[in-house]
Amino acid sequence: MDEQRSRPDGGPPWRHGPPWAHGGAPWWRRRPGSRDGTGLPWRSSLVLAVIVSAGTGFAARNQPDRESLDVLGRLLLLAGPAVLLVRRRHPVAALYAVVVVTLVYLGAGYPYGPVFLTVAVAVFSAVVAGHRRPAWGAVGLLWAGHLLIAHWLFAYLPPAGDRAAAWGQELVGAAWIAAVLAAAEAVRVRREQWAREHAERQAAEKRRVDEERLRIARELHDVLAHSISVINVQAGVGLALLDSDPEQARTALTTIKAASKEALGEVRQVLDTLRAPGEAPRAPAPGLGRLPELVEQAAGAGLRVEVVTEGKETALVPGADLAAFRIVQEALTNVVRHSGSRTARVGIAYAPGRLALTVEDEGPATGGDHGGSGRGLVGMRERAAALGGTIEAGPRAGGGFRVHAELPIEPKETP
Repeated sequence: MDEQRSRPDGGPPWRHGPPWAHGGAPWWRRRPGSRDGTGLPWRSSLVLAVIVSAGTGFAARNQPDRESLDVLGRLLLLAGPAVLLVRRRHPVAALYAVVVVTLVYLGAGYPYGPVFLTVAVAVFSAVVAGHRRPAWGAVGLLWAGHLLIAHWLFAYLPPAGDRAAAWGQELVGAAWIAAVLAAAEAVRVRREQWAREHAERQAAEKRRVDEERLRIARELHDVLAHSISVINVQAGVGLALLDSDPEQARTALTTIKAASKEALGEVRQVLDTLRAPGEAPRAPAPGLGRLPELVEQAAGAGLRVEVVTEGKETALVPGADLAAFRIVQEALTNVVRHSGSRTARVGIAYAPGRLALTVEDEGPATGGDHGGSGRGLVGMRERAAALGGTIEAGPRAGGGFRVHAELPIEPKETP
C-alpha cells in the first residue's frame, strides 16, 4: 500500500486490483492486529445489526397490522448479524442459518424492513467465496418459504386476521434478489480475474528470475571456462619446464597472470549487474571486436587460431554480438581442452539478416575432460536458441571437431 500511495504520476492507486486481491485485506475487513482479513468481521456485523434494528423500528411505525417488536423479535433481528460473524470461514452455513432466522422472523408476523439486508450480505459473501449453487439454493429456499407464509400459511400464523400479500410484492422481491445475485456475481468474477492476473504476474516474475539466473550462470561459465582452461594448460607447461627451461616457465606464468586478470575483470562485470540491477553496465559487453584478444589468449595456451571473414562486416546489436563472441570462445575452449590439434580455424560469414560462425580443428581428440563441466555445448545452444538460431556440433568427416552456428541478426542502428 505504501508503494501505491507514493506514486508521483497521480495515477490510480490500484494498478493491479485492490490490495486484498494480492493476499491482503482492506482495513474494514481486518480484526485488530490482523493484516490478512481472516478475523471475525465484527465491525461490519455490528454496523449491520444497528441498521437492521433501527430501520425495522422505524418501519414498524407504518405497519400497525403486524406484530409489535418484542424481545423475541429483537433477538431474531440481532441473530442474523451475529451469525454473519462466521461468514468468511463458513459462508454456506452462515447463509442458510440467516435464511432460517429470517423465515422464523417473517413467520412470527413481525414487521417487514431491513431484515433482508442480512440475507443480502450472506448471499453476497457466499457467491463471492465461490459457493454459487448453495447461494442460489438458499435464495430459492427463502423465496419459497416467503410465498408459503404470505399466501398459504398466513391464516394460521400471527398476526391475527392477516391477509394474503399482494403478488406485486413478490415481483419486487424477485427483482431485489436478482440484483443481489448479479452484484455478487460481478464481484466474484472481478476477484477471480484479479487473482488470475496476480498468479500470471507471479509466474512471469518467476520466469524472469529463472531466465536471469540461467543467463548469469551461462555467462560465468563462458567467462571462467576459457580463462581457466588457458591457466590449466599453462600451469602444466610451467611445471614441466620449471627446472629445464625457466624462461619458458616464466612465459607460462605471465600468460596465467594475464588470463586470470581478464577473467577477474569479466566476472566483476557480471557481478556488478547483480549489485546494481537496472543500471547500465560500467563496461561494454564483449563482442566479435575482441576476437583478436581471444586469439591471443588461445595462442598463450599453445593453440594457433586462423580467422577468416567473409561478406561485408556489419555492426551487431549487443545481444547478438555477445552471443557470437561467447560461442566462438566456448568452441575454442573445447579445442584447448579436448583436442590434440594445435591449430584451429574460425570462420565468420556475414549475410543479410544472418551470421554464420564456424570453429573447427583437425583433431585428434585427447579423451580427457580437463575439468570441464559438460555445459559448454548446452550453453552455446541456449545462446543460439535465444536469438532464434541453431548450433550444429560434431566430428568432422576428415577428423577433428566442428561447431557451426547460424544466427539471425539485425544490424546495429547508427545514431
